[in-house]
This record gives sequence, structure tokens and C-alpha cells, in this order.
Amino acid sequence: MIATRLGLLGLPLLALAAPAVAQGQLNLYCSVQVEWCQAIATNFEKETGVKVAMTQKGSGETFAQIRAEAQNPKADVWFGGTGDPHMAAAEEKLTAVYESPNLKELHPWAQKQWSQSGKRSVGVYAGALGFGFNRELLAKKGQPAPACWADLVKPGLKGEVQMANPNSSGTAYVMIATIVQLMGEDPAFSYMKALHPNVNAYTRSGTAPIKAVARGETAVSISFVHDAVVEANAGFPAEYAMPCEGTGFEIGSMSIIGGARNMANARKFYDWALTTPAQRLGYDAGKQLQTPANRAAPLPPKAPDLGRMKLIEYDFAKYGRAAERRRLIERWDREVGSLPRG
Repeated sequence: MIATRLGLLGLPLLALAAPAVAQGQLNLYCSVQVEWCQAIATNFEKETGVKVAMTQKGSGETFAQIRAEAQNPKADVWFGGTGDPHMAAAEEKLTAVYESPNLKELHPWAQKQWSQSGKRSVGVYAGALGFGFNRELLAKKGQPAPACWADLVKPGLKGEVQMANPNSSGTAYVMIATIVQLMGEDPAFSYMKALHPNVNAYTRSGTAPIKAVARGETAVSISFVHDAVVEANAGFPAEYAMPCEGTGFEIGSMSIIGGARNMANARKFYDWALTTPAQRLGYDAGKQLQTPANRAAPLPPKAPDLGRMKLIEYDFAKYGRAAERRRLIERWDREVGSLPRG
């Protein structure tokens, strides 16, 4: 976890105006990569004079924390992370209704997230789920690169697949919801039980599996494919594939916390985060390759193009409901996560 004042960090910034006079504070929960979190906090602080205290955690953990703090909210804004827990938080009215004047600048999928959440959450980026793999490691083991969900349960990949734990990771929950929508619920859980012997670890973080692939610690990961490109761009032997059967995707979201102590600054940040310059920070500061929500923000170089992928009609309204999310994770704990290792 990172919890720090960020105004003194010497991070690369966009061209900015001189710092403004101090304008109060903002407590930010951030569920994207730490470099991106630091960049948005630093840039917003520099542009507005609002002092930012930022905490970085995965979306599952952040949702649990926001729920635990419901009677005494500690944060003002939750930025990033998969949209399902944002939708669940909206359903529980843990987040606030807000309509940004910048809403009209966003792609339809980002606006739909706002509408379906009861105006409590908005899309800030999108990315598709797929496989990351280390071709060098697979070649040493005499295994082909996976091309379909069905490939991940083959005996040749025993102990060679890594994915996150849905209790802490939104990425892993998107995987569960995707498989359920592709196969039907009972066949999906049969699939995940068949996959279990091939999984060497259920990590806390959704990005940990692709980092393990990149460093040769595991052959295959279930990851958002833009994260595989980030590792490849950094010089690691990471590649990605889109499942032949089709796959789900995330709408990374942003929400204002209900009862925020610094509501005016929360709205100011929310508006700012939807602008084109702020939307570029994921790539400019952290080389992240998600598709930005603002239509005027360019697709980052080498970013996977969602328009060329076989995506399912992911039901964000259903699988973002708190009870459905809780039910599926509890079933996963009971039927998959509790299975013996090895």
C-alpha cells in the first residue's frame, strides 16, 4: 500500500501551469498501477493547489475498505480498477451521484457505465481480458501458446498458469463473470475446477500474474492484455492472445465516495480526470495501454484495439450487483479456492 503526500515526488509531468495557491485537500483511493496513481495525484495537485493524499490498492480490497468505512468515510474519490466493484458500491449507495460537465466528451461505453450505476460511477478506461504468455518458457516445456480458454486446462500446462484471487482482485472477478457468461454457471465452475491443477498461484494483485510471466516465473497468465504489451514494451518476453471463444472486458471506473469530507475537491478531481490531458497520464507516466474514455484522447501506441477483438456482451449491470458478485466469489471460494494444492 502507498499512502503519501505526493507534491514532493519528482515524477515526470506534463507541461503545467505554475502551482496554484493551496486549495484544501483530497483523499484519493487509486486502483490502477502505482506510477499512474502517482502521476494523477501529482499533476492534479500541481494544477489546482489541492493537496492529495493517495492510497493505492486493488479494486477488490478498495471496495472492501470503502464498505468498512461507510459510517465514517476516509476517502473522497476512488479512481480506477474494474467496474464491477464500482457498480456494487453504487448499488449499496456507498458512492455519490454526480454528473460531470465533461460526460458528453466520453465514449458511449463510459457514459453507459455512468447511467447503469445510477449516475454514481463513470468509465475512465477500458481493457480486454485474455492470456499473457512467455513464449521462451513455453518452448522449453514443449508447449504451444494458448489460443482458447480450452487450452488452459490441458495437462501440459499443469502448474504453469497464474491468475489472481477474486477476493482481492477485480481482474479475477472479471474472469469468473466472463466464463459464466460464455459457458453458463455450472459448466463455468466445472471449467475452473479443471483449471485449478494448472494454477500455481492465485495472487493478490491482478497485475502480478503477467509480471510473473514476463520474468519467467510462470508460463501463462490470465490478464488484461494491455498489461502484457506493457511488459513487452519494457523488453520482457511477454506476449498475449485473445481467447478464440470470446472474452470479457473491464470498464475501469471512477466514483466519488458518499459522504466525502472534501466534496467540492472530489468533484473538481472527477471533472479533471475526464479531460484529455489527464486521460493521457496512464501512458505518459506509466506506459499503460488501456483505451481512454475521452473520445479525444488518442489510443496509446501499440495498445490493443478493442474494435478488433471478439468481445462478449458483458452484462455490467448484472455482474456488478453486490449480491451477484458476493455470491459468485463465495461459490469460487467454496468450490475452487478451497481445493488442495499440488
